[in-house]
Amino acid sequence: MTLHAAYDPANVFAKILRGEMPAVKVFEDDAVLAFMDVFPQSEGHVLLISKTSTARNLLEAEPGTLAVLVAATQRVARAVVKALCCDGVSVMQFNGEAGGQTVFHLHFHVIPRWADRPLKSHGQAGMADMDQLKTTAAKIAAALD
Repeated sequence: MTLHAAYDPANVFAKILRGEMPAVKVFEDDAVLAFMDVFPQSEGHVLLISKTSTARNLLEAEPGTLAVLVAATQRVARAVVKALCCDGVSVMQFNGEAGGQTVFHLHFHVIPRWADRPLKSHGQAGMADMDQLKTTAAKIAAALD
């Protein structure tokens, strides 16, 4: 998809928000949903999406939406580091198909990193075990400030 198209309400994240698809939730409030990536690049890979915006990417997002989403991303990243004792964390955000975006609903990735573990490719990692995702989500949720 290009950077300039209409929002598709049938995208997977919109379906998750409507309860039409399951998600392993880490954190949720009125504006943001944080949940485990089912195709994680690393153990503990969390996605954060806006619940209030139909922006497809950063370029379309309202400044207020970004402020709330980035603050939640920082909060979750801190919890990931605390819960998983990782060596670092990558925060990623992709825009447009050519930019690596695969779901066209504004979102951020929080990906734990360890010095001795390679990062899997975005969108190419195998599907995670659901029980393991739930266990990891609970650890991260417990570490939220």
